[in-house]
Amino acid sequence: MGLSLAPTTAQATPGGPGGSGRVLAQRTVGDTDYILREITIPPGQATGWHYHDGTLYAFVKQGTLSHFDASCTFDGVYEKGSFLKEPSGADHVHIGENPGATDIVLEVLHVLPHGAPFSQEAPSPGCELP
Repeated sequence: MGLSLAPTTAQATPGGPGGSGRVLAQRTVGDTDYILREITIPPGQATGWHYHDGTLYAFVKQGTLSHFDASCTFDGVYEKGSFLKEPSGADHVHIGENPGATDIVLEVLHVLPHGAPFSQEAPSPGCELP
Protein backbone atom coordinates (compact mmCIF):
# COMPACT_ATOMS: atom_id res chain seq x y z
CA MET A 1 0.00 0.00 0.00
CA GLY A 2 1.57 3.24 -1.13
CA LEU A 3 1.04 6.82 -0.14
CA SER A 4 0.02 9.18 -2.94
CA LEU A 5 1.43 12.68 -2.70
CA ALA A 6 0.34 13.82 -6.14
CA PRO A 7 -2.21 16.67 -6.18
CA THR A 8 -5.59 15.70 -7.59
CA THR A 9 -8.70 17.64 -8.47
CA ALA A 10 -10.51 18.72 -5.33
CA GLN A 11 -14.25 18.23 -4.92
CA ALA A 12 -15.62 21.58 -3.85
CA THR A 13 -18.50 22.18 -1.51
CA PRO A 14 -20.79 24.85 -2.97
CA GLY A 15 -19.95 28.17 -1.44
CA GLY A 16 -18.49 31.51 -2.34
CA PRO A 17 -16.05 32.09 -5.17
CA GLY A 18 -12.36 31.56 -4.63
CA GLY A 19 -12.38 28.70 -2.13
CA SER A 20 -9.95 25.94 -2.98
CA GLY A 21 -8.70 22.59 -1.82
CA ARG A 22 -5.81 20.36 -2.74
CA VAL A 23 -4.98 16.80 -1.79
CA LEU A 24 -1.70 16.47 0.12
CA ALA A 25 -1.81 12.70 0.65
CA GLN A 26 -4.24 9.82 0.46
CA ARG A 27 -4.38 6.16 1.33
CA THR A 28 -7.07 3.50 1.29
CA VAL A 29 -7.08 0.84 3.99
CA GLY A 30 -9.80 -1.76 3.57
CA ASP A 31 -13.04 0.09 2.87
CA THR A 32 -11.83 3.44 4.26
CA ASP A 33 -10.17 6.35 2.45
CA TYR A 34 -7.82 8.58 4.46
CA ILE A 35 -7.32 11.84 2.58
CA LEU A 36 -5.28 14.78 3.85
CA ARG A 37 -6.23 18.08 2.22
CA GLU A 38 -5.36 21.74 2.54
CA ILE A 39 -8.47 23.91 2.19
CA THR A 40 -8.44 27.69 1.75
CA ILE A 41 -11.48 29.89 2.38
CA PRO A 42 -11.06 33.55 1.33
CA PRO A 43 -12.25 36.48 3.48
CA GLY A 44 -16.01 36.95 3.45
CA GLN A 45 -16.66 33.50 1.94
CA ALA A 46 -18.24 30.30 3.27
CA THR A 47 -18.14 26.59 2.52
CA GLY A 48 -21.82 26.29 1.66
CA TRP A 49 -24.19 24.06 3.64
CA HIS A 50 -22.98 20.47 3.57
CA TYR A 51 -22.31 17.27 5.47
CA HIS A 52 -19.81 14.43 5.23
CA ASP A 53 -20.21 10.67 4.82
CA GLY A 54 -17.26 10.18 7.17
CA THR A 55 -15.57 12.01 10.03
CA LEU A 56 -13.29 15.02 9.45
CA TYR A 57 -10.46 16.20 11.67
CA ALA A 58 -9.22 19.71 10.94
CA PHE A 59 -6.38 21.94 12.12
CA VAL A 60 -6.61 25.70 11.56
CA LYS A 61 -3.25 26.77 10.11
CA GLN A 62 -4.29 30.38 9.45
CA GLY A 63 -7.28 32.64 10.11
CA THR A 64 -10.44 32.16 12.17
CA LEU A 65 -13.32 29.87 11.16
CA SER A 66 -16.90 30.52 12.33
CA HIS A 67 -18.96 27.30 12.35
CA PHE A 68 -22.78 26.97 12.35
CA ASP A 69 -25.04 23.91 12.56
CA ALA A 70 -28.25 23.18 10.61
CA SER A 71 -30.39 25.01 13.19
CA CYS A 72 -28.35 28.13 12.30
CA THR A 73 -26.83 28.03 15.77
CA PHE A 74 -23.27 29.26 16.14
CA ASP A 75 -21.45 26.17 17.40
CA GLY A 76 -17.83 27.26 17.44
CA VAL A 77 -15.09 29.67 16.56
CA TYR A 78 -11.78 28.09 15.62
CA GLU A 79 -8.69 30.29 15.60
CA LYS A 80 -5.20 29.59 14.31
CA GLY A 81 -3.82 26.56 16.17
CA SER A 82 -7.28 25.11 16.95
CA PHE A 83 -8.54 21.63 16.13
CA LEU A 84 -12.09 20.67 15.22
CA LYS A 85 -13.94 17.45 14.49
CA GLU A 86 -16.94 17.19 12.18
CA PRO A 87 -19.02 14.02 12.67
CA SER A 88 -20.43 12.05 9.76
CA GLY A 89 -23.96 11.90 8.42
CA ALA A 90 -26.80 13.95 7.00
CA ASP A 91 -27.93 14.77 10.55
CA HIS A 92 -24.76 16.89 10.94
CA VAL A 93 -25.31 19.57 8.28
CA HIS A 94 -23.12 22.63 8.84
CA ILE A 95 -21.40 25.61 7.25
CA GLY A 96 -18.02 27.22 7.86
CA GLU A 97 -17.59 30.95 7.31
CA ASN A 98 -14.61 33.29 7.10
CA PRO A 99 -15.62 36.61 8.67
CA GLY A 100 -12.01 37.81 8.79
CA ALA A 101 -9.72 39.86 6.55
CA THR A 102 -7.27 37.03 5.73
CA ASP A 103 -7.61 33.59 4.17
CA ILE A 104 -8.50 30.67 6.40
CA VAL A 105 -6.18 27.74 5.73
CA LEU A 106 -7.22 24.36 7.12
CA GLU A 107 -5.39 21.06 7.10
CA VAL A 108 -8.15 18.44 7.03
CA LEU A 109 -8.02 14.66 7.41
CA HIS A 110 -11.09 13.10 5.75
CA VAL A 111 -11.88 9.57 7.01
CA LEU A 112 -14.44 8.40 4.46
CA PRO A 113 -16.06 5.25 3.15
CA HIS A 114 -14.07 4.19 0.08
CA GLY A 115 -15.06 6.28 -2.93
CA ALA A 116 -17.23 8.77 -1.02
CA PRO A 117 -17.00 12.46 -2.00
CA PHE A 118 -15.35 14.94 0.36
CA SER A 119 -18.76 16.44 1.12
CA GLN A 120 -22.43 16.28 0.21
CA GLU A 121 -24.29 19.49 -0.63
CA ALA A 122 -27.22 20.24 1.67
CA PRO A 123 -30.06 22.74 1.24
CA SER A 124 -29.79 26.00 3.12
CA PRO A 125 -31.95 25.99 6.25
CA GLY A 126 -32.94 29.54 5.30
CA CYS A 127 -31.27 31.44 8.09
CA GLU A 128 -29.23 34.62 7.85
CA LEU A 129 -25.74 34.21 9.25
CA PRO A 130 -23.99 37.11 10.97
